[in-house]
Amino acid sequence: MSFRNKFAAARALALVSFLALSGFLASSGPASALTAAATVRDANSIQLGDVTYRLDGVDAPELDQVCIDDHADPWTCGIEARDQLAKLINKRSVRCDDVGPEKSFGKRHRAICTAEGDKVSLNEQLVKLGYAIAREPIKANVKAAAADAKTASAGIWKGCFVAPQEFRTGKKDGALLGAACRADRDKEIRAALFPEELTMPPSCSIKGKLAVRARVTGNIGIYHLRGCPSYPATTRPDRWFCSEDDAQAAGFRKAYNCRRPK
Repeated sequence: MSFRNKFAAARALALVSFLALSGFLASSGPASALTAAATVRDANSIQLGDVTYRLDGVDAPELDQVCIDDHADPWTCGIEARDQLAKLINKRSVRCDDVGPEKSFGKRHRAICTAEGDKVSLNEQLVKLGYAIAREPIKANVKAAAADAKTASAGIWKGCFVAPQEFRTGKKDGALLGAACRADRDKEIRAALFPEELTMPPSCSIKGKLAVRARVTGNIGIYHLRGCPSYPATTRPDRWFCSEDDAQAAGFRKAYNCRRPK
């Protein structure tokens, strides 16, 4: 074989190898384990680099969710739960072990996450403190912690709340949970848990409305950005989101007349 033919063959082999490797990288999902500085998106979501994980086996109040405390006063339990997770991490690096896709939250994956130096996962610690409840599927060791938190009336269990999943879907007639729930105050409690004017969490200005017509595209609602024609007309939003990624992960699509603000 001439030198020219050998060079051409080597170049072809290198090109095939490069394309194969590129295809592999493009098709691969999040790493099975990732360790990095963590950004707490909410009490359920931790971002490491460009990857956002949902805590496996955990369902925590959303940032815009309201609970009732043991004195029957409404409080922003979702923000408190997020802050509790941030305190548990305390600016340490976090390792998240990917345990599979989270089918209810777009392309995000479930993970068991542990802060540097800890032996107990953040999943278990947050549930033990009572700022999250156990949710199937579960690979993380949280069931015993969930039972202990409920028995001790810890965190959100000291008051009254609805499961975060039912808040997300606007199920106002779902089960009331917690030590302070009273059957003789059912109507008043539900009115407090699902207020007509849902308070916007800080820096979370995207409005979400549950909508039957959104089901055509496989969603549960529609979100509206500042600067969109539909934004001022969207009153009494059912949800508030901090980013489009969060809105999409929750099953909301962008309003068709909505364009990204300049």
